[in-house]
Amino acid sequence: MTKTHRTTRRFDEINADVLQNILERLPVPSFASATCVSKLWNRVCNRILSRPKLASALSLNPSLHMAVEEVFDKVLSEPIRPHFALASIGSGFSLIDAFRLITKRLGSSTPLIVSTASGLIGRDALSNEFREVKPDGDEVAGYVEDIDTGIVFTLGYVPGLKVDAIPLLQTAKEPQEAMTDKFVKDIKDYTASVSGCTSPVGIIIFGDPRVDMKPIIDVLDYAMPEETVIVGDERGHFLYRSGNETRNVSGRTKPDAIALTFARDKDKSSGIGDIQFHVALSNGVSAVGPIYKAASVRVDIPDCTTWLTARREGDMRVLDGQRILDDIYDEMENHTDESPDLYIGVTKRRKYRIESDKTRLITSLALHGVIQGDEQYLYVNGVNIKTGDYFQFYHSDSNFALSSSSDAYVNLKSLKKEVFGGLIFACCGRGESFFGRCNVDSSPFLDSFPGVPLAGIFCCGEIGRDSSSLIGESNKEKSAHCCMHVFSTVYLAMSYTSACPEC
Repeated sequence: MTKTHRTTRRFDEINADVLQNILERLPVPSFASATCVSKLWNRVCNRILSRPKLASALSLNPSLHMAVEEVFDKVLSEPIRPHFALASIGSGFSLIDAFRLITKRLGSSTPLIVSTASGLIGRDALSNEFREVKPDGDEVAGYVEDIDTGIVFTLGYVPGLKVDAIPLLQTAKEPQEAMTDKFVKDIKDYTASVSGCTSPVGIIIFGDPRVDMKPIIDVLDYAMPEETVIVGDERGHFLYRSGNETRNVSGRTKPDAIALTFARDKDKSSGIGDIQFHVALSNGVSAVGPIYKAASVRVDIPDCTTWLTARREGDMRVLDGQRILDDIYDEMENHTDESPDLYIGVTKRRKYRIESDKTRLITSLALHGVIQGDEQYLYVNGVNIKTGDYFQFYHSDSNFALSSSSDAYVNLKSLKKEVFGGLIFACCGRGESFFGRCNVDSSPFLDSFPGVPLAGIFCCGEIGRDSSSLIGESNKEKSAHCCMHVFSTVYLAMSYTSACPEC
């Protein structure tokens, strides 16, 4: 017997569990070679690749080329077959250059979204330290972190699911309502083509800053069943590549939104388990003052703002913006946060219909940032507020956010499942400058699932479809559904249930 045959035989005699522990630590090129050593090794390699995996890494290298190299080296240091890729970069990097570099390394068949972010959350590719970074320039406890470059990169392998990036395209000839309906239809058609039903497991969506995402998310919320998880970033420049070449656009056409859609694979093998998505939410705003009813509404279309007068609930007097704000500031006199951001949460009852569906009345909560008030009007960001809509004021509140983060930890910890990865979408107003200490936003997930890969971003409008409501005690508000949040953190946890409990 030759020396080579004796060595191979010794390796074949290794316990399969020990062999798996060795092989699953190999970098991707070595792992690919290992699959060809023997039937046993090939079988163990296939077992490793039968389980889902999320691999992510953060690099703050000021060189885009080096940053991409660092995160790729890290995420490919262990075996993974990428089904999708997400990358977020600091505003100091070129989006186009980052997209080109990542596409070159990743290949052409993996759905990919590259977006800009207001801050990055992840584990450093070199130091292995978990970090939340954003270009605050605010001094906290004598420390200033001002970082506008960097990249957080995530590869996902989700056996049993099919994944693709589906764009919401806008044309000059079609109104937004028609294109939004087509967007929903494209998502349902893709899901039906791969799973046999029209209900995706989850959607990770990114919106363009020039687009009002509220009506788009309202339609998605209306059209998708309750079990479909929707998370994402309301406003962030992005580039994408779909696995279906016909969905990739070029030239001057720019999508209003992109949805990374996860659907169950109708052709998955019997040995593949079940993947589920779970959402937890840490709210960062608390209610203040009475409930108001919009008495008059004017819309400034070019500025995308609304001018309001209102009545307190149960009072017939019409109040101007200055009087309304005076009352609210009196209510907030003992508030501990300096210069909190102010919003109105508007309960909207709107009729929706997609294609031939019957029209239904949907109640939702939309948060609009308060600009100012004068002796005529209260001025707020956004549109689609109508006379007769009820609203209440909310303000950013770090103490409430800390309490809500504890609730998010309890909700995540209660998942009695094998969580293999997670994503975070946190408001850019949070972070160390908001809480006075670091890593508060990521701690509910990290403490619940130690060692599980986690990546995320700070964004300017966090999307999270959750059954909980920001609304308080009024019966009018109890059924309001809120999918777009402010000063909040949305957690997406991905879990796996094995088809074979002993595996």
